[in-house]
Amino acid sequence: MNRANNKTGKPPLVLLVDDEPDIIELLEMTLLKMGLQVDKAVNVRQALAKLSEQRYDLCLTDMRMPDGEGLQIVQYIAQHNLDVPVAVITAHGNMDNAISVLKAGAFDYLAKPVALDQLRSLVKSALHLPQAGPSGDKTLLGHSPAMLKVRDLIKRVARSQAPVHVSGESGSGKELAARLIVQSGARHDQPFVAVNCGAIPENLMESEFFGYKKGAFTGADKDRDGFFQAAHGGTLFLDEVADLPLAMQVKLLRVIQEKRVRKVGATGEDAVDVRIISATHNDLAERVKQGKFRQDLYYRLNVIPIQMPPLRELREDISEIAQQTLDRLRGSAAATFSDGALQALRAYAFPGNVRELENVIERALALCSDGLITEQDLQLTPVETEHTVPPVPGGKYSLPDHLDQVERQALLAALEQTRFNRTAAAKLLGLTFRTMRYRMERLGIKAPEGEDDEAN
Repeated sequence: MNRANNKTGKPPLVLLVDDEPDIIELLEMTLLKMGLQVDKAVNVRQALAKLSEQRYDLCLTDMRMPDGEGLQIVQYIAQHNLDVPVAVITAHGNMDNAISVLKAGAFDYLAKPVALDQLRSLVKSALHLPQAGPSGDKTLLGHSPAMLKVRDLIKRVARSQAPVHVSGESGSGKELAARLIVQSGARHDQPFVAVNCGAIPENLMESEFFGYKKGAFTGADKDRDGFFQAAHGGTLFLDEVADLPLAMQVKLLRVIQEKRVRKVGATGEDAVDVRIISATHNDLAERVKQGKFRQDLYYRLNVIPIQMPPLRELREDISEIAQQTLDRLRGSAAATFSDGALQALRAYAFPGNVRELENVIERALALCSDGLITEQDLQLTPVETEHTVPPVPGGKYSLPDHLDQVERQALLAALEQTRFNRTAAAKLLGLTFRTMRYRMERLGIKAPEGEDDEAN
């Protein structure tokens, strides 16, 4: 059934279940922009009552709520044979929750913080809405020589099962490249498990990657699969693989070589069939020279290398990428760029690459008048453009203004690198979280919608 064209002729109706007002508002705005109807529930009890009275085309529920868990909603829908696809939003890196809801009948899950592009793709897949490209919502755009080379390499790599290592700056599309490789290959209908290696505490890494047996440690009240078991038959994407500690690198190397996994607390091993795609914004070869990354693991991962070009090297593609991004984000609303806005985008350095471009355009859509995005709506400060010379004391700016501009640039660079996770950005800059928050407030730096770590 194509849920986009239900018998009533009305837009599909989505039930959102979450007790956090900020998150439910963000999800509602995104779905409304897609032309969908939205109903909301703030707890499990209210959600079950609504499901018993109203027919929905899709349900999106948080995992943890004051009166229960999203798993109860998944089970209710399955037990009552309701024709409602349901997806669960779970804490980042918690594969236990993800696997349990998939087994209970959920068709997919989203990890916090929710990436809006992944949300849109999930919704389109659930409702059988028209897809924009092979990745659902996004594909690699542009016709510059560098981008044509990347797309051709992805096409050829997809036919292989060899490990692939994708390198490039933060926000340059490394995970998108990994997904495109999978979608064009033999494992396209098998699990794709994406793991941010830098987001997992070191003491939990082994149990997260390999799973554990009941009683293996305090709190292990049942057997649990890890990332490798969840990706069996499919692809495991190791993002920011350079952040793995050396002890974990040894264990990962053995699994890749032996194709067998031993759960924490287990006496035997389980065979796993997983294709590995890794990525990092760091120079892995340089990390090997520094003794921070094992050379043998580097050779295992870097069988086929793909280098994602930064956006500043794709100047001739920026207008096309910006226009198609605008078309995707604006939904049914009419919006266009002024000539001045396009010129400003082409001159901008984009330290956050394509991810930053999307954030800039989404912000400009909210600020523009009468559907015309001007240079002012983009809010690109002069110090952030590639060809601008930083002001010097005694010149156009005073010393305090100059220092504020330098501080702002450093803060934005760290925030873009960490997807506006203020805790991680503060760590990069050697600041406390409180100091980071104070400086952002003083300089008027705000997180794009859906990317503030306090919304997790």
